Amino acid sequence: QVQVVESGGGLVQAGGSLRLSCTASGSIRSINAMGWYRQAPGKQRELVATITSGGSTNYAESVKGRFTISRDNGKNTVYLQMNSLKPEDTAVYYCNANLVDRMWRRDTYWGQGTQVTVSS
Repeated sequence: QVQVVESGGGLVQAGGSLRLSCTASGSIRSINAMGWYRQAPGKQRELVATITSGGSTNYAESVKGRFTISRDNGKNTVYLQMNSLKPEDTAVYYCNANLVDRMWRRDTYWGQGTQVTVSS
């Protein structure tokens, strides 16, 4: 059994900052890539940023220069530092983890999401 849990969402004014955290726990052998995605009302879920176990990162163009993804492999945790937030960043933010469990099965697990609201 694997769980992925996000935290750190909330309400912030435009120009402000938030830091999201996401931890994977349970029957985990190793974690490959971890990532953040978001879904705004009426829109499809979109990639925000991903990071590999080796630290290689990938960002959506809309967040480059404002958001930073990082991870602590020892804690199975990924972070998303969001600066200079804009109202269009308002969405539910989801974390995922591509991992191998103790039974050697590879799969991608998703968290339940955390709401980020940016007021203008």
